Amino acid sequence: MLQWLKQLKTAFGVAFLWLICLIYFTQGFRSFVWTAVSYQLKDRLELSPSASQFISSVAFFPWSIKPLYGILSDCIPIKGRKRIPYLVISTVMSLVPWLMLGLNATTRSTIWHLTILLTLQNLGSAMADVVVDAMIAEATRFERASFAGDLQSTSWLAMALGGICGSLLGGYALTNLEIDRIFLLFTLLPVIQLLSCGLVEDHSLGSTSSLPCFPNSSDLHLMNGKSANVDEDSLLAKKSNVTTLRRKRSLKKSERSVVVSGKPEIPEKEKPLALQWFQSLKMATYSLCRAFRQPIILRPMAWFFMANVTVPNLSTAMFYYQTEFLNLEASFLGTAGVIGWLGLMLGTFIYNQHLKAIKLRRILMISQIGLAISSLLDIVLVSRSNVAFRISDKTMVLFGSALSDAINQFKFMPFLILSGQLCPPGIEGTLFALFMSINNFGSTIGSFVGGWLASFLNISSGSFDNLLLGIAVRVFCTFIPVALLFLIPKDATGFAAA
Repeated sequence: MLQWLKQLKTAFGVAFLWLICLIYFTQGFRSFVWTAVSYQLKDRLELSPSASQFISSVAFFPWSIKPLYGILSDCIPIKGRKRIPYLVISTVMSLVPWLMLGLNATTRSTIWHLTILLTLQNLGSAMADVVVDAMIAEATRFERASFAGDLQSTSWLAMALGGICGSLLGGYALTNLEIDRIFLLFTLLPVIQLLSCGLVEDHSLGSTSSLPCFPNSSDLHLMNGKSANVDEDSLLAKKSNVTTLRRKRSLKKSERSVVVSGKPEIPEKEKPLALQWFQSLKMATYSLCRAFRQPIILRPMAWFFMANVTVPNLSTAMFYYQTEFLNLEASFLGTAGVIGWLGLMLGTFIYNQHLKAIKLRRILMISQIGLAISSLLDIVLVSRSNVAFRISDKTMVLFGSALSDAINQFKFMPFLILSGQLCPPGIEGTLFALFMSINNFGSTIGSFVGGWLASFLNISSGSFDNLLLGIAVRVFCTFIPVALLFLIPKDATGFAAA
């Protein structure tokens, strides 16, 4: 373990590792403050479950447009730097809303103020997530490529640790502190993150070298066919050669003037900076759309999108039921959150150790069936059948939380694997952000559908007569994505060579 840490330290430096781990820890620790937001919407603003879910869905929409942040940081450097300035901006956007919510009671008690500030905070968090992913991708290129898995594992471990700490401390804080104090306490992490940005160097770039290289259509064959069986070293070398060749061609083109219709073309380096940015943004958008139109990319992403859209999310209604009808304390719900994070980690371990060789279609089918079973546990809880078998409500909630989070991770791992396999060289980071955004956007729509369903069934604070029917509808909808599994590549597995 110590030898492994020393290798990471030598490869990336202490400052870089600290910043990466801090950002991911903060992302996980957000459970500390968002639990307080849920109670603010329920107890202080006295909103119905559908209204609370609507506000939360709107606030989380910035996570659905992550490619925009990636394209901006790739194509429009700030003072010659592409990462740290955007990380500073995103950290400030994450910090200021919590300060305002903690210091100004009006912003907490007004629905529109609260929604706007929560949306701004998620905008900052989502941008920071994209930028740090890009920093990891850049740091693990070429000579440090062998550390890519180690660095990603470290970041995920930091996020899981943050989630566990946030869930534990969040429940304790709600029991002993006012909500405004919780908002202010959370600002300590963004402040530390902001100060840590100055510890990491961001390489300066010239106006021309800052423009990213994007693949031509001839490069997209790497996504399928026999090229999928190329080993990582040869693929990395090929990408390096392609990138080097393009840079040489670009350099030659920029160093000479080409006569077109009797008029010399302005060399790239002499064009106005705004024009260079526009051309770079245009090239990035075109390459992204061209890659995404490929059926081998479009069809799997359509499945993951539909899998989220077709299943209504009733988590807010269940939160109201657990706190108002079952009278479960905030501290216990924090413990349930910890169990959920542990279930997520267990799901990741089991998948990596035992399920990689299984076809992804089968994994996803098993995941959907497992989600239906976890919903049946909610039916048992809401119908009070567990009381007849002398099973406590807390046991049902803890077991259901661990099971659902573990199964969701089984479902998410194939998504990550397919995303990595389908990304063509040159726009891996931006296209992966697009994949994540599609998944997040589907989840957002699923939350809107769940909020509408709760409103249609008149599920409200203190009135849960139709909650059982709502969960039954969710169980039925869980099987809809199973009928669409033909969209997933037939022979795809968890290995790089599908």
